Amino acid sequence: MSNIPSFPYEILWGERVVRSIANLTRRDAEEFLAFAGKIKIRTTTVRYALSNANRALGDLRRGRLTGAAVLMP
Repeated sequence: MSNIPSFPYEILWGERVVRSIANLTRRDAEEFLAFAGKIKIRTTTVRYALSNANRALGDLRRGRLTGAAVLMP
């Protein structure tokens, strides 16, 4: 077995970015949004301060949320 190459610690832990990635085409999105407009989808969000991210995760784990948790910077 070979050694794991070393690299600066900052590379591993320095980045702090939250990204959302959708795996769909533009046409998929257009069709979905047209459909969503017809059936009157209602979204529910619960806002949490970024400093309360752990609370948001705990609420999600325990099933205390209906909808989506949103972290506010």
